[in-house]
Amino acid sequence: MPIKHIDLGFADYKEVWDMQKETHLNKQKNPGDDILFTVEHNHVYTLGKTGSRDHILISDEEMKSKGISYYEIDRGGDITYHGPGQLVAYPILELNNYYKDTHRYLRDLEETVILTLNELGIEAHREEEYTGVWVGDEKICAIGIKVSRWITMHGIAFNINTDLSYFDKIIPCGIFHKGVTSVEKITGAKADFEKIREIYVKNFENTFQTHQKQ
Repeated sequence: MPIKHIDLGFADYKEVWDMQKETHLNKQKNPGDDILFTVEHNHVYTLGKTGSRDHILISDEEMKSKGISYYEIDRGGDITYHGPGQLVAYPILELNNYYKDTHRYLRDLEETVILTLNELGIEAHREEEYTGVWVGDEKICAIGIKVSRWITMHGIAFNINTDLSYFDKIIPCGIFHKGVTSVEKITGAKADFEKIREIYVKNFENTFQTHQKQ
């Protein structure tokens, strides 16, 4: 079964969250193609249901003055940032068609990013203690998901040309002692965002179609 990729371009976080919920609900009623949304968001902090508000180091007033939105949402994980230059991917997959294993799903999401970075000549890896993808001691991709009725929501946030200063106002993913990075920071040059999106979508499709039940 093909995975349908929908490029949402640049879109508001709340609008896309609502779109995910609607798609998830429709998929419960009418199983059809699996979907991969990719998008860039405006500046926004999101706090997962297992996160701590104490990991936000900026006041509501300062967030408002800087034009940063804030949402407490229904994924796992802690606080993270989304913004321009970051590739965000939201797969709506029916895991019954693959495997009923959320830990394996997280590892496969990590793999899609590791494969993409490898194609860019960047050596990336997993950290045993933490979900996500790392280059050296710095996180380049955060991952937070929700799985309900074995259908997935939320996904990955992959720093390509991201303004990393926005991470200074939070404790990303609740991890105090490690940094964050981006493709631009590693290479020292602005990356081709659309080319990386294309490579990522290819690696996503290859990774998950390999695991589809026939």
